[in-house]
Amino acid sequence: MMPYGWHDGALGVIWMIISWGLIVTVVWALMRAFASDGDGRERPRDPKEILAERYAKGEIDAEEYDERLRVLEGMHNQTKSH
Repeated sequence: MMPYGWHDGALGVIWMIISWGLIVTVVWALMRAFASDGDGRERPRDPKEILAERYAKGEIDAEEYDERLRVLEGMHNQTKSH
């Protein structure tokens, strides 16, 4: 017969923690795979979108936003002409 005591209880708790960790990891991986383009990576963000987000957060002012937007649009026009 196997004795039941603290030792077996500790192993049960450890096994439960490992099991829950595995379940959480699998759920996280599935959510990440279905939330992206399907290959596990997030879609690349548009630089103008990032700039608008920074302006909305107040990280840059209107003048800096306009200046950087002109630079980005200039870069976009240069790549189109080549």
